[in-house]
Amino acid sequence: MPYPTDDQRDRPWVMRTYAGHSSAEASNALYRRNLAKGQTGLSVAFDLPTQTGYDADHPLSRGEVGKVGVPVSHIGDMRQLFDGIPLAEANTSMTINAPAMWLLALYVTVAEEQAREQGRDTDEVLAQLTGTTQNDVIKEYLSRGTYIFPPGPSLRLTTDVITWTVQHVPKWNPINICSYHLQEAGATPTQEVAYAMCTAIAVLDAVRERVDDTEMARVVSRMSFFVNAGVRFVEEMCKMRAFTQLWDEITRERYGVTDPKARRFRYGVQVNSLGLTEAQPENNVQRIVLEMLAVAMSKDSRARAIQLPAWNEALGLPRPWDQQWALRMQQVLAYETDLLEYEDIFEGSTVITQRVNEIVADARKEIDHVQQMGGAVAAVESGYMKSQLVASLGEYRRKVESGERVLVGVNKFDTSEPSPLQAEGAEAIETVDPEVEASAVAALESWRSQRDSSAVDSALARLREAAGTDENLFEATLECARAGVTTGEWAGALREVFGEYRAPTGVSSSAAPGSGGELATVRERVRATGEELGERLRMLVGKPGLDGHSNGAEQVAVRARDAGFEVIYQGIRLTPEQIVAAAVQEDVHVVGLSVLSGSHLDVVPDVVEGLRAAGAGDVPVIVGGIIPPADAEELTSRGIARVFTPKDYELTEIMDEVVTVVREAKGLGQPQLAV
Repeated sequence: MPYPTDDQRDRPWVMRTYAGHSSAEASNALYRRNLAKGQTGLSVAFDLPTQTGYDADHPLSRGEVGKVGVPVSHIGDMRQLFDGIPLAEANTSMTINAPAMWLLALYVTVAEEQAREQGRDTDEVLAQLTGTTQNDVIKEYLSRGTYIFPPGPSLRLTTDVITWTVQHVPKWNPINICSYHLQEAGATPTQEVAYAMCTAIAVLDAVRERVDDTEMARVVSRMSFFVNAGVRFVEEMCKMRAFTQLWDEITRERYGVTDPKARRFRYGVQVNSLGLTEAQPENNVQRIVLEMLAVAMSKDSRARAIQLPAWNEALGLPRPWDQQWALRMQQVLAYETDLLEYEDIFEGSTVITQRVNEIVADARKEIDHVQQMGGAVAAVESGYMKSQLVASLGEYRRKVESGERVLVGVNKFDTSEPSPLQAEGAEAIETVDPEVEASAVAALESWRSQRDSSAVDSALARLREAAGTDENLFEATLECARAGVTTGEWAGALREVFGEYRAPTGVSSSAAPGSGGELATVRERVRATGEELGERLRMLVGKPGLDGHSNGAEQVAVRARDAGFEVIYQGIRLTPEQIVAAAVQEDVHVVGLSVLSGSHLDVVPDVVEGLRAAGAGDVPVIVGGIIPPADAEELTSRGIARVFTPKDYELTEIMDEVVTVVREAKGLGQPQLAV
């Protein structure tokens, strides 16, 4: 089908919905439907195995294939994903970071194939490609968790992509410096601005060593950002004006860019998905609209691309109808209202100016502090930035739990009529057929059996050789793409050269949220129960599978520590076997698992069964995450002691319940009531 016409695209921003699931074929059909509804850009969601450089048949991929995005294992999948969509006319955003070079190489290869099929010059088509690869790995160590390699090699891959695209795909945005997940991890407006700018400085400093001074303006002009818009309208809008001001200042003073157009702050936005609530989810509609307005109404700092979540993302995977509703919100604003027809309506406001100046001044101080530490990479490796975010999120949660920060329908105004939007029960969200993973594994085996193995081996050997030098790796990666190398093979070859990495969790150095009466009471229960058992209570907090959303797990670990538990938390991306081994070795009293990717029915029971097989079947397992009621019932029937979902927001109450779980498992009689 044709891509939107020039008239359709001539709007204040590119309109997208973040989409993709199950398979390349199913996602292609979804993209075509969305384009037919007036969407003017594509935003590709990749599944977690693809994001972390694994093939569908890797043990860590179990339960994750096609869940939070589309699996793309090789060039055949990329061809299918964009079948019938002319890439020379598309504007495609790809949310991919550690393997950004790989996915862009697949995309470029498909564009070249389309050009040859049309009898067009491939260089001409590449020069027309527009879109974005997120390609911001630094924030992955701080929030989202889909990093693969250590920070140094990861920054090299980022700079290789930037320098190659500036030469060969000049309209492409080779990096989307992403503060979005920083806010989800707890960043204040000041931290969000400061840490995003620190990332930009680290990237641009590295690129400056690889290009001529005359090319820096071109590099800067292709830098883009991806931000989060929360529900505090004035603060979020001021944050964007602060971003605009600081970016202009940094690119002019640090990098000598004199062209104002090249210094323009270019950003896309996804409004705050983790700010959506499971309780009274219909309230999410007005939250989404208010958040969209914050990045659209100020003309001098308006987003260039907006993608909105669906109202029910806190419940599970949205359906096509839910995504359509999110798209229509943008279209009503752009086509029906007059909010976009005037010059910047906030210009001259003393309130806005004061708040912008405050954010800019505080962000400058934090930027300077990080630079004095050695820059963003050093601040990642030391754990400084991560611990700051964990502490900020802890403070936010404290305010929610105390009622100082109101969440309508959650901690205030929580009485509710039955929602007709959820009347369909389990059908109110999209579900991924369990056969998707089996089909993906079978297709992968078929692909491997039909390709030229010698060409694959040669391409991978070339990649390893280049990785051991300072050569730009993009050409070697293109060779791998054309040879039929898989995602896991490409990442695996680089793992051999660069190694893997486990980022600091920020838990051990985060500040306690306070010792209020409720927490003190729970702490006493923990102490008393430990005395009855003759040892201190130990809790293992685990993240099974590839889900890197560690914010909840980190906050649970911090609160458990503050409640008196000895906490074992090893970070993200663990197999059930690793979690079981740690639980047995540490002789823990309870295992708490956090899963947000939808793989809970696969990986959580594996931990229970593994404990039984290891002779530790008396160790209770609890789980928290986005878990539909029917799945919670199934988990309970399969031996899970408790299931917590986002509506269970009071961590101190959860800690109290964990003590009860331990007492029940140890046969200590009726649980004591603390809260």
